[in-house]
Amino acid sequence: MKNYVQEGKTITVTAPAAVTSGQYVVVGAIRGVAAFDAASGDPVELATEGVFTLPKVAADNIGAGDLLYWTGTACTKVPGTGSKPLVGVAIKPAAVNATTVQVKLGVHGLTGPA
Repeated sequence: MKNYVQEGKTITVTAPAAVTSGQYVVVGAIRGVAAFDAASGDPVELATEGVFTLPKVAADNIGAGDLLYWTGTACTKVPGTGSKPLVGVAIKPAAVNATTVQVKLGVHGLTGPA
């Protein structure tokens, strides 16, 4: 296929701010986990597939299979009214007061209700 570009499991984007390796990053409708540290405006590779341990809202009691949305700093199962980006789905439960959750990254561009 002469129009094939890449597999798409990782995508190079311009870091919207300083990012650290393992940080969940949102660039428009592109979402992923940073493969390495990058300064704002520098290129950074984002993993767009896979399962990652990400921060979660401590008050949430998350069950395996719950859809998770991004608050800007953590995953939550509450889509809210701010059209939070869909991160993916929890693959293991994460109880109240837990600070992380294991997430299978989901489809890009989807958000919670407006």
